[in-house]
Amino acid sequence: METSRLEMLKAMLQTDPDDPVLYYMLANEYMKLEQYPEVVEHLQTYLRLQEDEGAAYRLLGEALRRLGRIEEARRAYQEGIQTALKHNHPSMAEEFQESLRDLEGA
Repeated sequence: METSRLEMLKAMLQTDPDDPVLYYMLANEYMKLEQYPEVVEHLQTYLRLQEDEGAAYRLLGEALRRLGRIEEARRAYQEGIQTALKHNHPSMAEEFQESLRDLEGA
């Protein structure tokens, strides 16, 4: 039986627990499985280990929104805006602004 991508990434993380890319990849896999607490956990670890250019905040904000943690989702998108602008990604910053507007009624 073929080992799942999730299991493979978890095994790799056991070998190299300080590799930020593995946390990001795990968060993506958990997002596909709609396991949002795990998404948040792995992205928070990723962001502690590595400066991101903004994309991680998209996943983090969405996972927090789906968990009903609206204020935390707002903060994630706000941090994403600052980070995206810092790294010269204005279209990403605008995307996060739109996500914030979508949260206004939540």
